[in-house]
Amino acid sequence: MTGSGEFEPESERVTRLLRDEIIDGVREPGSKLVERELAAELGVSRLPIREALKALVTEGLVTPRPRTWAVVREFTPADVEDLDEVRAALETLTFRLAAQRRTRAGLEKLRADLDAELKAADKGDAVRAHRAAADFHETVTELADNELLNELQSTLRSRMRWLLGQHDDLGGVAQEHEGLYRAIAERDVAGVEQLAGKHLVTGRNAAAARRKSQD
Repeated sequence: MTGSGEFEPESERVTRLLRDEIIDGVREPGSKLVERELAAELGVSRLPIREALKALVTEGLVTPRPRTWAVVREFTPADVEDLDEVRAALETLTFRLAAQRRTRAGLEKLRADLDAELKAADKGDAVRAHRAAADFHETVTELADNELLNELQSTLRSRMRWLLGQHDDLGGVAQEHEGLYRAIAERDVAGVEQLAGKHLVTGRNAAAARRKSQD
């Protein structure tokens, strides 16, 4: 069942669970994903596992292997650079449109995402802070009110959520989101463009520092 009480197909539930575990770092890059083992672990048949793995391959989080297994994708420095370039191309436009087109209801949703991130960051809860930060960015895309941007976001969502979680400065990122929220609320287009550019640099530097510490 979903949070709204609607029926959730088994394959979608398994996909959501595995996706969250990969993005949250529970299943580390290079980890094997074997149909038989996952079915036993999650208490389901192999069919929803197979369907979930296919979906996660399409989302760019899993690399297929022959027969009945796969591995959690290991993003190379080139992969990260590609993602960052796409993010840089889209994000300033997205924030600018959000500042121009935001609605009261949209701002309320954005504020809720930000408050969740600030609370998690204050507690040092990296998983919840990263999730809320990604929610913040997705809500900004909704506020931009551009159907093509929404379509691109849908295609890239899982990889972008992974990318947005590649930092350890929970409080710093949350504070930058606070500034972006204020600029959107004030319809400060010039200000939000400047802040978005700074935010991209912060994210890029933080991710690089994290990768260096893991080497």
